Amino acid sequence: MRAVGVEHGAGLRRRLAAASLLLLPGLAYGACPGVDPAALQWLERMSRSIHQASYHGVVTLQRSNRDLQVMQVARLVDGETSSEQLIQLTGQGARVDRSGHPLDCVHPGHELLRVGSQVGAGDCGVSESYRFSVGGAERIAGRNAVRIQVEPRDMYRFGYVMSLDRDTGLLLKTETVERGGRVLEKYQFASLSYGDSLPGTTEVETFHRARHPHPAHSSAGTSVQRDWAVSWLPRGFTPTDSPAPRSGRRTYTDGLAVFSVFLEDLEREMRPGEGTVREGGTTSYTRGMTRAGQPVLVTVIGEVPVNTARMVADSVHWVE
Repeated sequence: MRAVGVEHGAGLRRRLAAASLLLLPGLAYGACPGVDPAALQWLERMSRSIHQASYHGVVTLQRSNRDLQVMQVARLVDGETSSEQLIQLTGQGARVDRSGHPLDCVHPGHELLRVGSQVGAGDCGVSESYRFSVGGAERIAGRNAVRIQVEPRDMYRFGYVMSLDRDTGLLLKTETVERGGRVLEKYQFASLSYGDSLPGTTEVETFHRARHPHPAHSSAGTSVQRDWAVSWLPRGFTPTDSPAPRSGRRTYTDGLAVFSVFLEDLEREMRPGEGTVREGGTTSYTRGMTRAGQPVLVTVIGEVPVNTARMVADSVHWVE
């Protein structure tokens, strides 16, 4: 059974790391509309904290009106690498470890987040998809924090509210917000300690050691009979890797949100219809369809609204 809390916790780690690439210091951002220089300065501090701060603590996860999940998280920065540990403390319990991750590792899909290096060429990067501004102050896990508002510029993605430690810039809380202001999902540190050691091992039912393959060597695990592609993506989304032509998966990111498209060949055509499941900020959309006489099952899973997932699924086509 999938450990949902751990999966979402991994999303928290990814979003925190992705946001750390948002800018480079010392450049002007006035050419990009809707960009608050003060917000970018705070994100720069968060960028430095990702590469410098070692910490451990307890994080809570609340998805809509579902039960509260509790996780223990830890990160140790040692020289040029980092190690991470995430343990689900509620439910069935699960643990994910990642060690020896290079601090200078930049995935292809994250290149678009380098706002600072692109402003000179007239490209505002992720700021073309989101507006950033500084909100109010609050206190989280006994620490003073400042809020950063992340507002989507279109209907194809969610917004976010990030709360950063005022002293270190570490991300202490993040909320996923849909149109209308409703909070879909919230992570928040309940306790936090800075230090150069990982906490002791906790007994859990499921253990997983995270792999870190090179993007060019990633594998979806399944394949289809023909090469295929997605012809429509919301502006700003880019592939995260370079899968084989007949790989059954494609993954895309705009720097903050990530979704994957899965394609499966079917032996016979399915009855018309679609299925949708939403877990907080994560959407799972499935639809049977026929492409060039071949029945297929298309599934879109990720941090996007249902209509976005539907439009992406509709654009799947065979490549001649």
